[in-house]
Amino acid sequence: MFRALRRIVIWSAIAVTAAVVAVAAVEFPYDTDAPISAQEAEKERSYYADAYKQANSTGEQAPSAYDTRYIQIATKAAEIGHIDQQVADLVNRYGLRKQRILEIGSGRGYLQDMADDYTGLDISPNVGRFYHKKFVLGSATALPFPDNSFDAGWSVWVFEHIPNPEQALLEWRRVTRDGGLILLAPAWSATAWPPNGYRVRPYSDFDLTGKLMKASTPIRFSPPFLAASKVPMRFLRSVASHFGGPTRLHYTRLNPNYKEYWEADSDAVNSLDRYEVLLWFRSRGDECLNCEGVSGSILMRSDPWLIIRVHKKAG
Repeated sequence: MFRALRRIVIWSAIAVTAAVVAVAAVEFPYDTDAPISAQEAEKERSYYADAYKQANSTGEQAPSAYDTRYIQIATKAAEIGHIDQQVADLVNRYGLRKQRILEIGSGRGYLQDMADDYTGLDISPNVGRFYHKKFVLGSATALPFPDNSFDAGWSVWVFEHIPNPEQALLEWRRVTRDGGLILLAPAWSATAWPPNGYRVRPYSDFDLTGKLMKASTPIRFSPPFLAASKVPMRFLRSVASHFGGPTRLHYTRLNPNYKEYWEADSDAVNSLDRYEVLLWFRSRGDECLNCEGVSGSILMRSDPWLIIRVHKKAG
């Protein structure tokens, strides 16, 4: 009986290990920045331009995601997450009210009054009307500012929508002065589920494959599955970060849905892991101000913010 029990334990351990390895292999962030086609760039630009389109001169309503689920969901999510209060708290904590501030992906500019010297940047040409402070039309991957232009800046729920997020981080770091702060809060670990609306649509909307995908969502978002997918990957990336100088940013590319905004992040183009981004900054000599203890290890808790002090001389 003891031998039988021992075999069961051994085979169970082997099965669990194999499952963890399989999950980690599937979920590993293999992707890095690569050139995007002109068609892909135009599709993204057009999508966010239409998202804030207003009525035309004849008074007829142009297609506007501002009156659709896109803005409704985004606005509701910001309210539920108390984003304005979070940013206000960070501004007060780090004394940013009088600093030169850049917001990347500023959208409708609802955070522009958090700082006196504020600049908002967005890819959509139709959001300028929302601003009474400085607004600049531009891309996060080619910021139209000189080096060291800003003391600090923030970006909320934006970087998961940038096709080449590492280039955007390089640009953000370039325009931030030595000793300045980067306050980053994308939708960490975005998944491939929102574009199809598996969590919000009824089973009747899907074929058999879709029904199975929807049924599996509780498992995919369970703590054991998330641990199996993240911890091994973070360990491997942590080891790799100690060799060869500054690391490349690894992430997972997603297929955005630009036609139907089923739920938040239906339009996400990549999935960023918070620990991976932390390693990226640390490998350049930068300092995380909210990564002490568990939050700074491979078991780091799911803090919505990554607060980085830039140290260009060290990097």
